[in-house]
Amino acid sequence: QVQLVESGGGLVQPGGSLRLSCVASGSIFSIYAMGWYRQAPGKQRELVATAISNVGTNYADSVKGRFTISRDNAKNTVYLQMNSLKPEDTAVYYCNADLDDYELGYRNDYWGQGTQVTVSS
Repeated sequence: QVQLVESGGGLVQPGGSLRLSCVASGSIFSIYAMGWYRQAPGKQRELVATAISNVGTNYADSVKGRFTISRDNAKNTVYLQMNSLKPEDTAVYYCNADLDDYELGYRNDYWGQGTQVTVSS
């Protein structure tokens, strides 16, 4: 069994910064990618950023230049540094991990429970 636990969400004023963290634990053999998605009220879940092992990073156009994704492979942790936040960044942010689960015996996709980010004055 694999668990993803996010932290770091909250309320911030426009132009401010937040840093999200997500720790993966459990029956992890290897991780192919970790990333962040978000879902605003009434909208579909969308990709924010991904960090793919041995490949690199990928960002949504709406966050390029403002958000930075990074990973600590030794800790199975992914971070999202969010700067210059805008009201339109308000959403529930979900962590995602694409990994080999040694209990299942195959590659699988996991999600965290989500953390609320609200950008408002």
